[in-house]
Amino acid sequence: MESIQFIGMMSALAAGLCMGLGAIGPAIGEGLAAAAALRSIAQQPDESGAITRTLFVSMAMIESTGIYSFVIAIILIFANPFWDYAVKHAAG
Repeated sequence: MESIQFIGMMSALAAGLCMGLGAIGPAIGEGLAAAAALRSIAQQPDESGAITRTLFVSMAMIESTGIYSFVIAIILIFANPFWDYAVKHAAG
């Protein structure tokens, strides 16, 4: 197998693993945050506005880790620094 094919195959595999593992944490975190917010709103309905506002801010912060995983996966697929190295050395 040539090195350029191996780099392509490993880049796709790494991008898939990055997205798969990078999506598990935010999904669990968002579920736990939503459950805690609903529990808090059920106990104190008068504070639902403040709880909801805080929930949305925390959801955005939690989701940012999933977005970072997506960015890394896109870099591995489309802007992989190893491609240039392999092409340069394959050309001689």
